[in-house]
Amino acid sequence: MNVALIFAGGTGQRMNSKSKPKQFLEMHGKPIIIYTLEYFNEHPEIDAICIVCLYGWEKELERLLTSYNIHKVKWVTTGGETGHDSIFNGLKVMKNDLQDKDVVIIHDGVRPLISKELIDKNIKTVALYGNSITVEKANESIVQINDNGIIDNVPSRAKMRIAKAPQCFRFEEIWTVHEQAQKDGFKSIDSAHLLHYYGHTLHTVESTPYNIKIATPSDFYVFRALFEAMENSQIFGI
Repeated sequence: MNVALIFAGGTGQRMNSKSKPKQFLEMHGKPIIIYTLEYFNEHPEIDAICIVCLYGWEKELERLLTSYNIHKVKWVTTGGETGHDSIFNGLKVMKNDLQDKDVVIIHDGVRPLISKELIDKNIKTVALYGNSITVEKANESIVQINDNGIIDNVPSRAKMRIAKAPQCFRFEEIWTVHEQAQKDGFKSIDSAHLLHYYGHTLHTVESTPYNIKIATPSDFYVFRALFEAMENSQIFGI
């Protein structure tokens, strides 16, 4: 099986929204989380979806799933204190239903500008290599600093990539490293960081344009502008 694990357990403190968490904010009357879920729900190779939801918002999520006919959702569980904890919660609730070689496609609920083609590329790369990390070329120089704020290293931009999502793994691989991290008390920045920490070789696919994560108010306005531009290009054939 190919299973999408969508984590939407964040409180969205950087968004400064007092009414709703960022994943439930609406654009043109539709919540961000639904824009994201529709790509996976409509993809012919995605067999099921697991959603890790912010505590207290489970009923609202269930209402939205029914309203928008997101019918592939098989599991809904509650998020943890961090993104690392939320992913572990999602893996744990799916564990009894998945086999070792099943593919888990991990994606941010607030990263709604993906595409069928990007999901396709990730599934193909997992089939070839066992994992797949979506990356984007760095368009500015990246510097590494020490604790005193002094630059230690300026790596070549040509080799720099920004890790994004989806990030895809065989279930056995991602579950094993999460179990080990639980024993070690280690928490990762994201799944790519976790597997690299435990010595796994990671393979990449290039991200589609505009695969932004909506974390701040400015991100929301960028999302709206990009979405409307893409809609207009379909309507007017630009």
